[in-house]
Amino acid sequence: MNIITIISSLMTISLVEGHFGYSRKDQHVWFKKFKSCGGQLQSPISILSSRSLAVPLPALEMIGYHDYLQDMLQLKNNGHSVVMSINNGTRSKRLPYVFGATLPENEEFKVDHLHFHWGAKNNRGSEHILNDIRYPMEMHIVHRNKAYSNLSDALYHKDSLVVLGVFFQLQDKDNMLLQPILNLLGKVKWLNEETKLGTPITLASLLPDNTDEFYVYKGSLTTPPCSEVVTWIIFSTPVAISFNQLTKFRLLSDSVERKLADNYRMLQDIGLRKIYVRRLNSYTFTKYNGTTFNVTNLDWFWH
Repeated sequence: MNIITIISSLMTISLVEGHFGYSRKDQHVWFKKFKSCGGQLQSPISILSSRSLAVPLPALEMIGYHDYLQDMLQLKNNGHSVVMSINNGTRSKRLPYVFGATLPENEEFKVDHLHFHWGAKNNRGSEHILNDIRYPMEMHIVHRNKAYSNLSDALYHKDSLVVLGVFFQLQDKDNMLLQPILNLLGKVKWLNEETKLGTPITLASLLPDNTDEFYVYKGSLTTPPCSEVVTWIIFSTPVAISFNQLTKFRLLSDSVERKLADNYRMLQDIGLRKIYVRRLNSYTFTKYNGTTFNVTNLDWFWH
């Protein structure tokens, strides 16, 4: 199977056969078809700074995030979200990847795709909640361990995926960095429509100004099959988006009659999981004698 075939098969987030819906009724029965959706490490969750463990974690290194991705990007409306996939069929350029933070030493995670979750109203849309704030939209940049050739294979291996979560906050002025994607949303209004991005874009342009502070926890995919193989890295600083720009997402459809919105999963029980936060301040560094925290034996659960 060549890389183009693999990318085509990954244009949906779900990677499952059959339909799943986002209504409360639908979500309550996900686990009947997909056993992992009833697991103990499910996402999304509510994150509170006061209950997170602040440690001087290593930085998250994002390699290739400032490189322009031209003639490699494709948008598709898959009925659950709008997905931006990276087609590296020529293999002439290395895909962007991440390492560091709490990730295993000497392991790299290549970008696979990104997608969005948004609400029909401004008071909802994001999947995670941070300090009791639910933002109107959240973007997920999905990476897989380079040891696995495709996303389907990675789902069967523990800690095989890293997902960067980015919140979007409303402002009056348009965020021009988002325009390469927003300009093409009209071409993917209907289910299964897809188009190429003609304008070069960098992944870094979609990230918040501050990527030094982030929360980390162990969780799952937020759509079926809900595989519990994800290390979540949630940035605390949101990205700006205007009301007019967000409206363009709300004009997308998941069928002939219905608008595509409120495509977020209900909050899941955090259980005994720990949440770590990388917070660079004098207190944290004094507590750990100015040394970078050793993540090798990091404990992810309360006992």
